[in-house]
Amino acid sequence: MSTSTYERRRSEIETYFDRTALAAWARMTSDAPLGRIRATVRAGREAMRATLLSMLPDDLTGARLLDAGCGTGALALEAARRGADVVGIDISPQLIGIARDRATNDMAMARIQFSAGDMLDPAHGRFDYVVAMDSLIHYSAPMVVAALAGLAPRVDRAILFTFAPSTPLLATMRAVGRQFPRGDRAPMIEPLREGALHQAIRATPNLAAFSIGRTEKITSGFYFSKALELKR
Repeated sequence: MSTSTYERRRSEIETYFDRTALAAWARMTSDAPLGRIRATVRAGREAMRATLLSMLPDDLTGARLLDAGCGTGALALEAARRGADVVGIDISPQLIGIARDRATNDMAMARIQFSAGDMLDPAHGRFDYVVAMDSLIHYSAPMVVAALAGLAPRVDRAILFTFAPSTPLLATMRAVGRQFPRGDRAPMIEPLREGALHQAIRATPNLAAFSIGRTEKITSGFYFSKALELKR
């Protein structure tokens, strides 16, 4: 993966989440009323979060978990409630601020370290689990596989991530999504061909110690994503 290409794409995503649509995403991840379309996205995200959490042990006591692209912190908080020591990293300092505010009065906050930065930074250390919910969906397939390969040497048990599978339905949704006001549009989702993704994962030396485990697709109106488990 070209560092300059990754940094350029990362900058585009940071601009969107930290400046352009912060208020929209803060509302999306709260319990505030939403319009019909965004309500389907919220429901899909909640279902996906529950799916990823179901792939983790109920008791995470003693485990260290990276929430890579933690957003406003809902998954990080739930993992901490299960006993994990959580590092929640997001590209957006503004979203990290919201995550801290929302977790302030929760006793589990003592087990969470929220920080703004690059989720791939080796300085974050080693982890038992990495969860990347919808934080890789704006990157091309080579970038996604390179990101996983970069994380893999520091992960002892499993990587859980989501991607947008390439389908005619998603192509239609992308076209309709262009009708949103420009300021509220997310950076374009990069649909991935699932078979090619699996093949690339299996062909990547840094991922040789991992096998492809459980997968589950969540479709809810304008939300379309698939969870994939890589386990040692």
